[in-house]
Amino acid sequence: MFNKYSSPTHLMHWALGLVMACFFSLSVHAQEVGVGPEFFAGAQRWLDNAVSSVRPTGAAPLRMEVALGALDSRLRLAPCPNIEPYIPVGTRLWGKTRLGLRCLDGATKWNVFLPVTVRAYGSAWVVKGNVAPGTVLTEADAMEAEVDWAEDASPIVGMPAQWLGQVASRALTTGQALRQAMIKPAQVFQAGTQIRVVAQGPGFQITSDGQALSAGVVGQAARVRMDNGRIMSGVVLDNRTVKLEI
Repeated sequence: MFNKYSSPTHLMHWALGLVMACFFSLSVHAQEVGVGPEFFAGAQRWLDNAVSSVRPTGAAPLRMEVALGALDSRLRLAPCPNIEPYIPVGTRLWGKTRLGLRCLDGATKWNVFLPVTVRAYGSAWVVKGNVAPGTVLTEADAMEAEVDWAEDASPIVGMPAQWLGQVASRALTTGQALRQAMIKPAQVFQAGTQIRVVAQGPGFQITSDGQALSAGVVGQAARVRMDNGRIMSGVVLDNRTVKLEI
């Protein structure tokens, strides 16, 4: 009757355990679908095992909270002695989502969806003051605070090294948690710029001049024309240096 659900991450398992714990603790939903008291005892045992054996993983500990919606008030579901909760295909237990409930053994089979909101509170970097698009972010632009990681689909940018020196891809306002969709790498030189090229190989390093043939973004590849006319590709290190691996 009760099945453990496989998922790609421990956090998914943990969130599911919390969702199910909240669901089975609300008798109003049990009455709507005709669930007997014995159902709760079995569910509780399953939940105790699931929650005790799984811990959230990731860069930061998260405090999960689950808020349940309500079934459509127009539903009139027949009593069912064997109800299976499940995660609908393509559904992620994160933010605003849903949980499936289906009757496996009853006079009338049914399948319904229960609205669910999963919140995941943890430390993150939030914008301090308004930031215009194209601004290069510095330490003065953000501060640490507790936010709901699941409030938006874009992943949180958790480490300062991931956003310092990046450029705001859109206007940012006070209190917004920094997420991947809000930033992009900074362009440090344009095509045509005279740059320094560091060619490195086993046991040697040579420095020479070159001309950028493409815009330079730190950490990304750029094409360079060497003094001898040869065109090569290397990784941008800073606003005037490209590294070539030979």
